[in-house]
Amino acid sequence: MKKVLFTLAAILGLSLALVATSCGGGGGGSDDDDETPVAGSGSTSTSVPEGFVAVQGTTFNGAITVPDSQVFIEGRTVIIPNLLVCDHEVTQAEYQAVMLSNPSSFKNTPATGETQANRPVESVSWYDAIMYCNKRSADDGRTPCYKVNGNADTDQWGYTPHAGNSISGTITCDFSANGYRLPTEAEWEYLARGGNLTNTNQTTYSGTGDIGNLAWYSTTSDDKTHEVKKKTKNSLDLYDMSGNVWECCWDWYDSDGITASTPSTGAASGSSRVGRGGGWNSNASFCTVSIRSDGNPSYRGSHGGFRVVCSRSE
Repeated sequence: MKKVLFTLAAILGLSLALVATSCGGGGGGSDDDDETPVAGSGSTSTSVPEGFVAVQGTTFNGAITVPDSQVFIEGRTVIIPNLLVCDHEVTQAEYQAVMLSNPSSFKNTPATGETQANRPVESVSWYDAIMYCNKRSADDGRTPCYKVNGNADTDQWGYTPHAGNSISGTITCDFSANGYRLPTEAEWEYLARGGNLTNTNQTTYSGTGDIGNLAWYSTTSDDKTHEVKKKTKNSLDLYDMSGNVWECCWDWYDSDGITASTPSTGAASGSSRVGRGGGWNSNASFCTVSIRSDGNPSYRGSHGGFRVVCSRSE
């Protein structure tokens, strides 16, 4: 199984053999009282928070291997639940509102006509991302998904965001809770593929085979991040699934590769977490819907961010 060095390879713009890396934007959500009806392509018509889309889940029965996928492979059963999915990566303004700080490297000199606030937050670690999810869940009256040693209260985690440290203890995720969380790797790829898990009509990137109008990457980014939702959305009305910043996923990265017996939530343990989608300094080859990357959950880089999802029962 090859791995992607998105920490180094994205910076250098390499399109060489894929090697190991490190990982790590939600947004737009509001309290239930502010929810409005939204219906996106491939989604159910329901009441969803502003900036989110409702996506119908599915069960992949492993009868085929989806072209180029290392996740949706023959013999592996993967359950994708019904989801509320943020249509963009978590922005700097959204992160600041919850965490009361903004560690982003790209705070200045936005592109003409863009603002700093609406650029994706970056230079956040996987640990920072899950703390954000729990804090935002509490702020919005949702049930937090993440627990450390059985405790969902982030004040009890003994963790200082953006300090390059790690969260000590056993981290678990309650996928039945309605709070904000990182997508699993399988959920991320399902979303990036527009909900298409067949062996026909697949696209190289998230929404099209033409990356130019779709993604901020090494050729189009001018060496910086850009406001979310400026490029073409995919068939599920999701933006920036390819490019802008790499997106952290919940799963541990399994160095032995995904097998038919691997659960939907990935490996049971590991030393690095999965990142997907490519970033502003990545070559096009790193922005595809199929490329997998991994990295230390404490790593922070200017090309790493995240988006959030919520499980839903309807």
